[in-house]
Amino acid sequence: MELKERLFQMTQERFGRSPDQCSDHQLYEALLLMTRRMIQDRPAPQTGRKLYYFSAEFLMGKLLSNNLLALGLYDQVRSLLFEMGRDLGVIESEEPEPSLGNGGLGRLAACFLDSIAALGLPGDGVGLNYHYGLFHQKFAGNKQTEEPDPWLEEESWLIPTGRTFTVPFGGFELKAVQYDVAIPGAGNGYANRLHLFDVEQPADQPWVGIGFDKTDIAHNLTSFLYPDDSDEKGQLLRVYQQYFMVSAGAQLILQELEERGYGLEELADHVVVQINDTHPSMVIPELIRLLTQRGMSVNMAIDQVSRTCAYTNHTILAEALEKWPLAFIRKVAPQLVPIILELDQRVKEAHPDPRVAIIDGQERVHMAHMDIHYGFSVNGVAALHTEILKNSELKPFCDLYPQKFNNKTNGVTFRRWLEACDPELAALIDDCIGSDWRRDTRKLEGLLDYQNDKVVLDRLLAVKQGNKDRLCRLLWAAQGVELDPDSVFDIQIKRLHEYKRQQMNALYIIYKYLEIKSGKLPERPVTVIFGAKAAPAYVMAKHIIHLILTLQQLIEQDPQVRPWLRVAMVENYNVTWAESLIPACDISEQISLASKEASGTGNMKFMANGAVTLGTLDGANVEIAQLVGPENIYTFGAKSDEVIRMYAEGSYRPLDYYHRPGVERLVDFLVSPELLAIGDPASLSVLWKDMKSKDWFMALLDVEDYIAAKERAVHDYGDRHAWARKMLVNIAKSGYFSSDRTIQQYDEDIWHLK
Repeated sequence: MELKERLFQMTQERFGRSPDQCSDHQLYEALLLMTRRMIQDRPAPQTGRKLYYFSAEFLMGKLLSNNLLALGLYDQVRSLLFEMGRDLGVIESEEPEPSLGNGGLGRLAACFLDSIAALGLPGDGVGLNYHYGLFHQKFAGNKQTEEPDPWLEEESWLIPTGRTFTVPFGGFELKAVQYDVAIPGAGNGYANRLHLFDVEQPADQPWVGIGFDKTDIAHNLTSFLYPDDSDEKGQLLRVYQQYFMVSAGAQLILQELEERGYGLEELADHVVVQINDTHPSMVIPELIRLLTQRGMSVNMAIDQVSRTCAYTNHTILAEALEKWPLAFIRKVAPQLVPIILELDQRVKEAHPDPRVAIIDGQERVHMAHMDIHYGFSVNGVAALHTEILKNSELKPFCDLYPQKFNNKTNGVTFRRWLEACDPELAALIDDCIGSDWRRDTRKLEGLLDYQNDKVVLDRLLAVKQGNKDRLCRLLWAAQGVELDPDSVFDIQIKRLHEYKRQQMNALYIIYKYLEIKSGKLPERPVTVIFGAKAAPAYVMAKHIIHLILTLQQLIEQDPQVRPWLRVAMVENYNVTWAESLIPACDISEQISLASKEASGTGNMKFMANGAVTLGTLDGANVEIAQLVGPENIYTFGAKSDEVIRMYAEGSYRPLDYYHRPGVERLVDFLVSPELLAIGDPASLSVLWKDMKSKDWFMALLDVEDYIAAKERAVHDYGDRHAWARKMLVNIAKSGYFSSDRTIQQYDEDIWHLK
């Protein structure tokens, strides 16, 4: 059936009218239903082993354009709508963004599902169907406020499966209802699934803001991703969520194993479970429980599960390596406690070193320790990160199991993060080197032949300018924020966390502000753009957002400064905003404290879209620097070994750096009359005192080097052809960071699905 006929049939069936008579939302719904039906008909890949990718987050982004691209229909649909006088971009804006993730962890999981399907590998995601996601961020009084972010409509990408699983909790049971989202493989006719589990009777929204009854597990378990865990009720709810996900997922695994005709004793031969960070770690004792419940011996069950499960570590931050009180697990899933005690006892008998125990002296269960002991693979997500894990943070484990440790540098899907979000750039690349790079991103290196081609460089600059103009229009329409599209766009978009050091970027803004106020006008205007959400209970992160928004207001109302410096913070930063911000970026801010960012994936997306990185030698920045060469990246700051040494010795004293004249005036500006007049004195004072007395992520250590590096980048931007060459080299070398390459390595080294 032709595309036009399919769409006509769908609008008639759904609305009783032809496509040209439909509203934008009706057309969106018709395209969704048509596309969903086409994907549903696709078979899943079949091989000897199947992957189940467990993750608390899947930050999918809007799916219509992505799915049309995978089906090879995007250009046809756009042309068809154009013939009707309609704009596919406008239709796409009707789609709500699924609120199933927060930041890099969830976006990586989404890229991985895309690549697993594109490579024709059998692999499904397993997660929860959060109704309100993280939260919808709004700014009021220069502060972040949180509201529910509903995304589920009458028609969505969710497909009811009819499957349910009973999850036993302490004192009660809940049914886990399974919904699927189809994940089409680009260009290969296959589709995998993202399995999302929900409670039977999810709550309506009776609450104000994002406050809700955290004890009403039966109705609120799937309401919010990462409920506020500043109290015990919130912490317990997280454990309920995690067990609900892994119990339903584990039951699905065993059910599908049986449906495929295999016995339980063949589990490790035909199933691999990837544990994405520590949130799904209870899948290990839960699988052991289910196997022994079905008659398998404890020894055999432990052996099977240990050869089935693999663990990806995404962080060296202590707070992100979950340690749940055993008492919490006893309350939530008492049936797991004897198994966890048994696993811990076996470890302690074999390895008396308390550093590798699963249960510590405070009766806390170290989830990562369980993953390492009872999984067959442990991987980091960037070369530097993996080396730090092996030589420092997880060294006692690496000494025990050197064969388990490996690196899999993260990647992103170029189908969304270049083809879909930057079509003009994709077309320019096609004109230069053909379209084979869309299937094999390593072929982007062919662009290096055009480093001195002024026609290509001028076209590249024109594409970037068009993306900047577009972003300016979007920000004006959404927030009434007016930007200068001819200024340097310096962009930092990521979760708000002190280790990512948005506060150091704010100090640069203060530096520029004071320079301009003193009469030292810069070479060219700079626009600093942020996008970030702070976790509702993360008070210091909220103080940093308040500082940024207060600086934005201060500069907006200053006619002396505004022509040279602007600050904008995108409200409710999400994947959709990222798809406009990343193509418009000139300078990509990747300024985490060295040794603290596992990898980063925003750095890869920016690079692929022709931004030049300004960053520390942290995470995947190290590999970016090696690929593009020192002349095509701006690096600064203390190295990871120096930072690790300072933490170990406790030798970092922020006052030593604060008292430098160039630094003191920047920090003290936080409590200057200018800022206090428009900001919250209490919030700004807390941040000011913390920066002087604690500064745990060492912003003051690097701030002077950071300012100097950014000033060099802004200066170099003035030589337009030289800057365009830097852009071109970054795009050409970005192909290494394709998630297709990452997934291929996972399969070759860990999963062995084929």
